[in-house]
Amino acid sequence: MDHRDANTVPGPGGLRLRRWREEDLPALLEAYEDPAMRRWLATQVSGADGAADWLEAQRAGWATGTRFAFAVTDGGRDGVPLGNIVLKRPDPGDDRAEVGYWTTAAARGRGVASRALTALTDWSFTEFAEQGLTRLELFHQVDNGASCRVAEKCGYALARVIPALPPDYPLDGHVHAREAPSAAVSRPVGRRAEAAGTGGGRASRR
Repeated sequence: MDHRDANTVPGPGGLRLRRWREEDLPALLEAYEDPAMRRWLATQVSGADGAADWLEAQRAGWATGTRFAFAVTDGGRDGVPLGNIVLKRPDPGDDRAEVGYWTTAAARGRGVASRALTALTDWSFTEFAEQGLTRLELFHQVDNGASCRVAEKCGYALARVIPALPPDYPLDGHVHAREAPSAAVSRPVGRRAEAAGTGGGRASRR
């Protein structure tokens, strides 16, 4: 199956994931004006050129099969973006990949992040099963308690703590992980779900 042909992914409670498009750019810029987005996300977007560059990066990810970003929408609201959720596979041959997300200020408190993460998780394990994907990981800064709760609510248990790497990562980070339902190998995990978003891993571009 060519994953680049994916159009929409249904989610719980009427949520839908679809590709980002040109007409979403004003909503994208508005979302990034939120102080919580500026606090938690490693990559920032500002101005028309910045928004266009961000959209082009998402398109390039789909074209290369290394990054699959979806606008999170509510079918009852004309497809207005409520957030972003992404699967990152910089090495398509690896058995693991990273997920990340953010939600707009207006969407928080409605379970959007957890529903979107549930939809993306199911889609990822189904679509990439034949390529050997068996593990998804979610990164966030240690003081982002809301993202920690979203991860655990969606079955992503705390797997490890990674040390701070100033100045870009001034605090330790949590790595949450979820195994594919059919995964034959069980990896040990530790224990320690609405959030603005996740800061991503060391090499992430949100």
